[in-house]
Amino acid sequence: MNSLMIHETTELNELLMSCTNSINSMGLFLSQVQCQELKSIIEKHMKGHIQDYNMKVEWATKGTSHDTLDVPTMPPAVRMTGVADMQKTTPNPNTTKLDDRAIATSYLLTLKRAGREYAWATFECANPELRKFLEDAFTMCSRHAYEVSGYMIRKGYYPIQEAPNTYVQELSGTYESVQNSGFVH
Repeated sequence: MNSLMIHETTELNELLMSCTNSINSMGLFLSQVQCQELKSIIEKHMKGHIQDYNMKVEWATKGTSHDTLDVPTMPPAVRMTGVADMQKTTPNPNTTKLDDRAIATSYLLTLKRAGREYAWATFECANPELRKFLEDAFTMCSRHAYEVSGYMIRKGYYPIQEAPNTYVQELSGTYESVQNSGFVH
């Protein structure tokens, strides 16, 4: 058994609790989702989250893992054509069932939170193999979040707007490239 540092095992515990919550939430989402596209996204992602969880269990119990996380490829770019008008929403403190927007929102926020946790844990990790796994888990969450946000944008659940040309021009006029790149490795 390889030894992990105490802070690495503490991070693993937090990540295992987070992953347990994510998988439980995904199971609940699958039991309530109506939109087949969203259901397919969650079903496809579930495999990766279960593999990620099982690898964390292996790290926590054996101090190592011999598996490699299946990191998904980058989803296609979100196209702004065919985007629905922004749909209004209001929280419902008396809800007993989630609609597709609430499911997508909750799942997206779960992925974003998990991604931040993986990034933080990665920076604190001394074990290079565990660090690589955590980097892969971050990338998985990032790509899953990108796919879910794309779905939400197309449905009008997530506001997105192209930056005005005046702002882009102002920004581009603010920074200049470094001319002497002799210091770059």
